[in-house]
Amino acid sequence: MKRPMVIWTLATDSLTDSPVVVLKEADGERMLPIWVGLLEAAAIARELQGFNPSSRPMTCDLLKNIMEIMRVKVDKIEIWNVKNNTYYALIYINHNGKLIPLDARPSDALALSLKVNAPIYASEEVIKKSKKIVLKKKIDDKSEEGKKYQDILENLNPEDFGKYKM
Repeated sequence: MKRPMVIWTLATDSLTDSPVVVLKEADGERMLPIWVGLLEAAAIARELQGFNPSSRPMTCDLLKNIMEIMRVKVDKIEIWNVKNNTYYALIYINHNGKLIPLDARPSDALALSLKVNAPIYASEEVIKKSKKIVLKKKIDDKSEEGKKYQDILENLNPEDFGKYKM
């Protein structure tokens, strides 16, 4: 069974200092943490905050542009599996009335879902397998790119995401 999910927050895993996108059941309380890279977290944060595109397109911008040109619509995103702490996602596209699943990294799929306002789903099995983690709200990346997005990520609050509908 597929469960509708929303992006609840962006945080940091206190054990690994890795960015985590936390999905929450749209009509429930269960959470699904998905570890992502810093740049992917920044892309998701940018979409959640409604920032204008940077001078160079990110992956979600590129995908959206290609899909618009090809007249392909994103129908939904699905987090369908987890193996050895690696999550797997599918982007379902609609091309001429045919629904086509495309394998994707969850971080790219989630950023794209925000970009095109596509619903997010997770399989019941993935939700049950997901780890419970302790989250903190600090990104401590010393690279130039990390410093650029640190303020954005640190200032995100769960309340900020209540206005985003999936």
